[in-house]
Amino acid sequence: MTPSSSDLVFLPLGGTGEIGMNMNLYGHDGKWLMVDCGVTFPKPGRVSADGTRHHSGEPDTQMPDPEFIEARKDDLAGLIITHAHEDHVGAVPYLWHRLRCPIYCTRFTAEVLKKKLAEHGILHQVKLIIPETGERLHIGPFDVQWLPLTHSIPDPNCLMIRTPLGNIFHTGDWKLDPDPVVGHGYKEETFRKLADEGVLAMVCDSTNATTKGHSVSEGDLYDGLRHYIESAKGRVVVTCFGSNIARLLTLSHIAEDTGRYMGLYGRSLINMHQCAKRAGVWPYSAGAVDTGHLGYLPRSEVLAVATGSQGEPRTALRRLATGTHPDFELEAGDRVIFSARAIPGNEEAIQGVIDQLTALGVEVITVDNAEHDIHASGHPAQDELKMLYNWVQPEIAIPVHGESEHMKAHAGLAKGCGIPRTMTGRNGDLFMLRPVPGMQRQKVRTGRLGYEKGGLVKVE
Repeated sequence: MTPSSSDLVFLPLGGTGEIGMNMNLYGHDGKWLMVDCGVTFPKPGRVSADGTRHHSGEPDTQMPDPEFIEARKDDLAGLIITHAHEDHVGAVPYLWHRLRCPIYCTRFTAEVLKKKLAEHGILHQVKLIIPETGERLHIGPFDVQWLPLTHSIPDPNCLMIRTPLGNIFHTGDWKLDPDPVVGHGYKEETFRKLADEGVLAMVCDSTNATTKGHSVSEGDLYDGLRHYIESAKGRVVVTCFGSNIARLLTLSHIAEDTGRYMGLYGRSLINMHQCAKRAGVWPYSAGAVDTGHLGYLPRSEVLAVATGSQGEPRTALRRLATGTHPDFELEAGDRVIFSARAIPGNEEAIQGVIDQLTALGVEVITVDNAEHDIHASGHPAQDELKMLYNWVQPEIAIPVHGESEHMKAHAGLAKGCGIPRTMTGRNGDLFMLRPVPGMQRQKVRTGRLGYEKGGLVKVE
């Protein structure tokens, strides 16, 4: 199946009908363009979009099977990574040998990716191209422009993919955050200009399409987090996603303003902090102390930021909860703040950590029991989706990055915004945009690969 010069198609291999392991293909004039190449971490008992019920014993790290595009890798013009979250970039080191194409990503994402490639010993084999936000590059028959939007990680970008047959606006993960704290913001004018130029299709994040209102801004979290940190009598541990550099910076400012010393616990936190410094998105005036010092400080001067917000085993928070961390032990009167929401499937593991902490006499503050905002989603709620549709005004709305209920709600919302046509499908469906819009269901076989014992295996 090779798209001709009169064809323009969209083909998701992962991330449509599910949240995680994103892999998208655009086809035109004999070539393919891949957008994102991510992993997922399945939970036993969960059912995936393809009907797979996950069980204990299967690989912990899984990704889309690139069989379709691997057979056509000579026609793969390039791979674009929209941002550095694992579900968009995590599969690159495992799959690059099967793709062997140039990779395009902006500065922070490039730092994260370079570290991953180096760990797999392939950094110097990969052609990595780092465009500036706003730049336009020709990748095969596609004219691609990187445009700024906001998300819960530095340097996220949406894409305007221009072809002679029509333009596609690919949002990636996004929100409309007036104060993202770190990295670039966005301008309404950018997207209204796209509408003036004409957008054939908008391929858009559906994660929070069932959530009413507008997402909380990262900039609005300072007061709530400061309240719970400043009012604590003992040590404070905040657990959050390591990739949320804005959250780390907010906590750094709070530490300085409340007379505490901030230390980072957990490899992912430390790695992301280093990448932020190398990419120039971490202010030189902000910092963290050597974690080995925190155990010797008065309890009221300690602010530890730890991995483990999802109850994962072997993380810093789990070790603190079990009293096995080498730096210090939590005591009655200390406080742990969960500055993150549970990813579906992790609720039981998170509750297990909370029970362990409570048994130690530690006070636990979560998003659900906090009276002040301590977490902000990185995805658009309904009001933001409406705003972007009203600005961009595509002819076709294509919901992706969500389970069936999210994409269905998203499609209904797009129709309510006056979008003439919506196309909702799942991995393996071929979305034909030109010459005549339509869909071919399950045109391409899709599947999963898992990483275990140093190699890739098919996940049944």
